[in-house]
Amino acid sequence: MEHLCPSPMKATSNGIFQGDNPLDFALPLAILQICLVLVVTRGLAFFLRPLRQPRVIAEIIGGVLLGPSALGRNKGYLNAIFPPKSITVLDTLANIGLLFFLFLAGLELDVKSLRQSGKKVLAIAVAGISLPFALGIGSSFILRETIAKGVDATSFLVFMGVALSITAFPVLARILAELKLLTTNVGRMAMSAAAVNDVAAWILLALAIALSGDNLSPAVSLWVFLCGCGFVICASLIVPPVFKWISRHCHEGEPVDEIYICGTLAAVLAAGLVTDIIGIHAMFGAFVIGVLVPKEGPFAGVLVEKVEDLVSGLFLPLYFVSSGLKTNVATIQGIQSWGLLVLVIFTACFGKIVGTFIVSLLWKIPKNEALALGFLMNSKGLVELIVLNIGKDRKVLNDQTFAIMVMMALVTTFITTPLVLAVYKPAEKLSKSDYKHRRIERKNPNTQLRILTCFRSSRNIPSIINLLEASRGTERGERLCVYAMHLMEFSERPSAILMVHKARHNGLPFWNKGQHSANHVVVAFEAFQQLSQVSVRPMTSISSLSDMHEDICITAEKKNIAIIILPYHKNLRLDGSFESTRPDFHLVNKRVLEHASCSVGIFVDRGLGGSAQISASNVSFSITVLFFGGHDDLEALAYGVRMAEHPGVELNVVRFLVESDSSEEIVRIDTGGTPAATVVSADEEFLAAFRTSISEDGSVKYEEKNVRDVSETITILRDYSRCSLFLVGRTPNGVVALALSQRIDCPELGPMGSLLTSPEFSTTASVLVVQQYYDNLYANSSHQMVED
Repeated sequence: MEHLCPSPMKATSNGIFQGDNPLDFALPLAILQICLVLVVTRGLAFFLRPLRQPRVIAEIIGGVLLGPSALGRNKGYLNAIFPPKSITVLDTLANIGLLFFLFLAGLELDVKSLRQSGKKVLAIAVAGISLPFALGIGSSFILRETIAKGVDATSFLVFMGVALSITAFPVLARILAELKLLTTNVGRMAMSAAAVNDVAAWILLALAIALSGDNLSPAVSLWVFLCGCGFVICASLIVPPVFKWISRHCHEGEPVDEIYICGTLAAVLAAGLVTDIIGIHAMFGAFVIGVLVPKEGPFAGVLVEKVEDLVSGLFLPLYFVSSGLKTNVATIQGIQSWGLLVLVIFTACFGKIVGTFIVSLLWKIPKNEALALGFLMNSKGLVELIVLNIGKDRKVLNDQTFAIMVMMALVTTFITTPLVLAVYKPAEKLSKSDYKHRRIERKNPNTQLRILTCFRSSRNIPSIINLLEASRGTERGERLCVYAMHLMEFSERPSAILMVHKARHNGLPFWNKGQHSANHVVVAFEAFQQLSQVSVRPMTSISSLSDMHEDICITAEKKNIAIIILPYHKNLRLDGSFESTRPDFHLVNKRVLEHASCSVGIFVDRGLGGSAQISASNVSFSITVLFFGGHDDLEALAYGVRMAEHPGVELNVVRFLVESDSSEEIVRIDTGGTPAATVVSADEEFLAAFRTSISEDGSVKYEEKNVRDVSETITILRDYSRCSLFLVGRTPNGVVALALSQRIDCPELGPMGSLLTSPEFSTTASVLVVQQYYDNLYANSSHQMVED
């Protein structure tokens, strides 16, 4: 029977008014296909998010649903939306997306860190490849006897081995970030082992492709393989020097010349063309270029930024659909087929998990960590689909085998997250450790103060360092220990993996002190450490915004922190007002205030000390504490007293007293369940001790102001608006504070913080809003609060 080729489609239509059906033309049909794919895959990703599944799962399922397995059972839909004549255009677009995605995947792989991988990681990676490869070869014999009769034995054997031994490095990195395991021992080993695994998989894949040509002559396969090796060697000699030269011409913070970006993208396509001519898939050339581009300097980051959204967001989902259109789950029918599916899933999981587990135990890794490593290494994803698609295109895998292998990839990746969560919970290791100093106010003010300060970008760093310099108190720097945490948002983008690499390269969670790092953030904190003799440890938290607060709170607990200092979620504009660039950070601050097991401060930065870091001898700050009463105000005052020890700090403490004619309103004060008398006595006791201690100190002034209402309070505040920093409690007590709380704009800042940051109050002073750690343990001994 003769097959008629479908006539080629024209690119654009004349429109429905001229009698054309747009779906008979390539461009409108491609646009409809892309939109449909995006809606389905993003919709599925949204629904799967509560299950903590990586986006690749949604994309694979979306592809299968749009293909003949589900919606494609309706032939009318399949012929209208995905007619056979449109598949070439769809596949071409998908493969261009794949080409650039694998270039990005190559950029994600840091070859230097692979060289530094220890024997342990290498052993885990080898075990994670060799046992599944062997089992893949074993299962290939069973499949050839049953559903894959007549295919070329050698290439089928290698394809099956590669398909079972792959670990999807990009997918694994996202799972680790989602589960907060990137910075753990398990996460570091899994990332390094998966990277080694990835490189080995690509070499094996190149071998499999070389063996799977239509020409069965061994000489042809040998030529393909030798030419592939020649291409890699030539690229290794030419590409790195060229890109190093480009990197030298790109400077941090300046736009990269468009010619460099364009030249790089052209080089990626040219490399793809060369490997395609050789007979290895075009994506192999793109991957090699990505690996060879140097990761240092701003160029790699800019390159990823320019390419990733279009590729990952638009083109790549097309690849999953093009796979889905080749997958027909209906071909898996009968006990034999389902039995083979179970066999393939079992051998894939058994090989990866058992191989990794046994070798990990031999290297003295604890059982639960070894098991978690095995589950993590079992995750599959895009690379797996690429192998299967090439196998399908080269006629090595038939429809039924292909469907079974796609289902295997889906199941093994889907079970990774729940299994890892079941056996390994690093957060659980953190019992509610009982440490003494969870706040600044304490019995002995000479004990070490431990601060965790968080920042999102480098723009706040000079102000944060100036605040820390003031917090140092006396010249004895060892009394202050600072952990500086860089909050980085982890996303589904490839650049997030690059970010992880940079952080891990710096020895996450701490930057290595030994290595000279070009990171200007680290340089600033190292300079402060040397000048001030203060212990500063920079760290990086890479997590999604929904659970960033967990990183902050767990770190505070682990490091016995007394106060967490968070950046205000709005940035200062040139006209002095605040604008919210990322409102999501407002939720991070809110959750930390709720969950932290120590005191918390929110720092509203108006350029404390100007835009540069000030040396200790030049510090000249005027700090004002506004005291209304209550636990939070006591904490703000305790912080102020500590700052006043610094020779360059002047402290003004302003206590607001309500005049007697409004005293009958005091009964309405909300003191959070603590009897008003207790709060008042704690205030009086602390203030009495404070006044006694400052009697000889000329740099500290204490004033009491009688006020009747809010307007009088604001008038008095204006007299202090020229100071450098306001220290205020988040929930002050008193009638005036209660009246002010009726107009709170931002609940995290409380009434005073909201007033001092509102447009109607003109000041250039920064504000630190403090919430004291307070629980029942302290409540029971609240009459001893002064001493505690």
